Amino acid sequence: MTNGNGTPPEAGPAPQLSVLAQYTKDFSFENPNAPASLTPQQKAPAISIQINVGANNTAQNEFEVTLSVHGKAEHGDKLMFSFELAYAGLFKIENVPQENLPPLVMIECPRLWFPFARKINATAVRDGGFPPLMLGPRAFVSLYPQNMGPGTGGGQPP
Repeated sequence: MTNGNGTPPEAGPAPQLSVLAQYTKDFSFENPNAPASLTPQQKAPAISIQINVGANNTAQNEFEVTLSVHGKAEHGDKLMFSFELAYAGLFKIENVPQENLPPLVMIECPRLWFPFARKINATAVRDGGFPPLMLGPRAFVSLYPQNMGPGTGGGQPP
């Protein structure tokens, strides 16, 4: 493809995604029924996990992206453990068209954070006296519509 005078069009600056910082914003682990909750059980507990993503534009081309992971394990009507983690980071994103920013911020950025959040939760559950909880891979592309919907608190990037 040429620009009309036989030469190829000039390419603009390459898109850039830089991690400026990553951090635990908030974390809680509870084992309210210990030591009774640590005794061997006949059947596996019911485990529920909820994952959400939020983002805020903090400065020009900078976005704070927060991956929130909430989980609990119950055996019958007894809570065995629960945890809440908000793992966040600051990204600088340059040379990306405005229409491509929301999926980049809400899909690709949390995909980078997920292994760190998984390790924090697995370690906390293990340190709480249970086998480590290994969260499986997540498809953040399927969370994208829910996290961008009205009233979700997802924080749409501009």
